[in-house]
Amino acid sequence: MAEADWTYLNNGLDIATVDRGVTAGISRPPGGGSFLFAFNSLAAVSGAVGLFANLPDFAPMAKGGSIRGCLQRGPGGGPTGFSPFLFLCCQGNSVNDSAYLLGLSDDDPHRIVLRKGSVAVGLPDADGPGALLKSSASFTQGTWLHLRLDVIVNTDGDVVLHAFQNDLAAHPLGTPPNWQPVPGMGEFIDDHLGINSGSQPLTSGRGGFGFSVKDVTRRAFFDHLELYRQL
Repeated sequence: MAEADWTYLNNGLDIATVDRGVTAGISRPPGGGSFLFAFNSLAAVSGAVGLFANLPDFAPMAKGGSIRGCLQRGPGGGPTGFSPFLFLCCQGNSVNDSAYLLGLSDDDPHRIVLRKGSVAVGLPDADGPGALLKSSASFTQGTWLHLRLDVIVNTDGDVVLHAFQNDLAAHPLGTPPNWQPVPGMGEFIDDHLGINSGSQPLTSGRGGFGFSVKDVTRRAFFDHLELYRQL
């Protein structure tokens, strides 16, 4: 997907607070190309920046979908105070809207976390409000992780969530990924009665990626983003 295929969510931190864009100055994940997308916070302000796919039938998507991408909590001013993530079913075009978020928690070491809640909040920690699932393994800052989130809307109104991981060392970008369930993160059914997550499931909306931050010189990197919609 090209740069023109993405639009910033409203109410996000501005470029004077969080710089962002494509760069060749950061080491890419195994098999990566010449560029990646980076965020770098310039001030100690809480908030988020998010981008959603603005293609026809994707803004919003009528049902669920699948998003895949490489993420890294980059080295910077400290090991906490930020979280990068992928998202699906964002309920509007603002960082204040709710979505399903899959990404790297604001912990040291961090875990892969699936959360339901505001994009602006990101993934505050592995056991924070709205956290649905977390990985059994933890990771150090500067680790590339290739993740996939599937959101499947069933005809009865239930939403089935799956989190997958591809081992970049064994299957680098440019080769077919070997998607496996993230250890410790089984299937999660966000039932239409609102029992399992405490609220009604998200059955449609926008998909993209984002960066939540609370402090200065926090950095996150993204590469090889893919988005599919449920037909």
